[in-house]
Amino acid sequence: MTEMETSELSQLGQMVEAPLSPQEAVLEKVANPRVGDDYLIRFACPEFTSVCPVTGQPDFAHLVIDYLPDEWIVESKSLKLFLAAHRNHAAFHEDCTVAIAKRLIELLAPKWLRIGGYWYPRGGIPIDVFYATGEPPASVWIPDQGVAPYRGRG
Repeated sequence: MTEMETSELSQLGQMVEAPLSPQEAVLEKVANPRVGDDYLIRFACPEFTSVCPVTGQPDFAHLVIDYLPDEWIVESKSLKLFLAAHRNHAAFHEDCTVAIAKRLIELLAPKWLRIGGYWYPRGGIPIDVFYATGEPPASVWIPDQGVAPYRGRG
């Protein structure tokens, strides 16, 4: 990547404080270096946290984000900071998972995107939330997200 391609980025290569909320987080994109080639990008965040909007207690999830880029790819440091900004964000599992997907879709306009939110139990019940923009493209190998269903002590 050339300096010209990254000159618009405000976070890469610099010390940046974590944003206090997802709304304040700056998600950045860079040009897809392989436009015309269909390939899958996967981000796994096994230690995602947010808080319950009712109790204020922490919630934990393993997020897996898969997308097929078109003209843009997400700059990974900005994605890490965006995801970390949820640490004190109060949202139900469903809202949190889908909002992350929608923010990425708005930024990147990918050919396809899916997110798996594998949430750890709250009140003894794990909640898994899945969102996708449509059918997976047949032209690309899309592996299983690799997160085992919650089994408790089993």
